[in-house]
Amino acid sequence: MQENKKQDLNCEIIAELAILSENRKGERKELNLIKWGWQKPMLDIRKWGPNHEYQRKQCTLTKEEAIELRDALNSIDFESDIEI
Repeated sequence: MQENKKQDLNCEIIAELAILSENRKGERKELNLIKWGWQKPMLDIRKWGPNHEYQRKQCTLTKEEAIELRDALNSIDFESDIEI
């Protein structure tokens, strides 16, 4: 179990689903299924330090929110609709 010492909340990574990116310092932006304390598991997009030693900015999603995000991403034509 990973612990968030800064906020003193217990967090457990249930499943590591994807590594979205990694920088030169070894920090990785990951998509994980995480359980915070007694809450139900949620999808979590967060930047982690090497070996999950620390964590940075994050976004957690319920199942319903993840479905909405999936549908929104699937509806975008990244080749012509938007410039990133």
